[in-house]
Amino acid sequence: MTLKLSILVLGSPYNSQAAYSALRYTQAAISLGHEVYRVFFYQDGVHTSTRLSAPPQDEFNIYEAWQSLQKEHSLDFVTCIAAAARRGVLNDTESKRHNLPAANLAEGFDLSGLGQLVEANSVSDRLVTFGA
Repeated sequence: MTLKLSILVLGSPYNSQAAYSALRYTQAAISLGHEVYRVFFYQDGVHTSTRLSAPPQDEFNIYEAWQSLQKEHSLDFVTCIAAAARRGVLNDTESKRHNLPAANLAEGFDLSGLGQLVEANSVSDRLVTFGA
């Protein structure tokens, strides 16, 4: 049986296992033939969508892994706009709107509201949450 899944990531990449566990779960679900409808990054999970992190070269680069997964499978990655702005993760439009000098939202991620999470939950067979 193939499932339509949505993933909710709540924990930041280096303060919890949430982002890594969600990444591995998403990879496994795809390899088993399930459909990943949307991955939604919320609360501290929005830090996963920055393009300005530079982990040490001898560590796993979770940012790059998420971006590669999105690109390889054309996944819908949505970062909560309010949570992201609060934490300094902005696209070009939001950086201009807030009169800030730069944008740092990674390619493949879109900023949007909680309505996207509600919609993902309503059309998916399962919403799988990672983090507290």
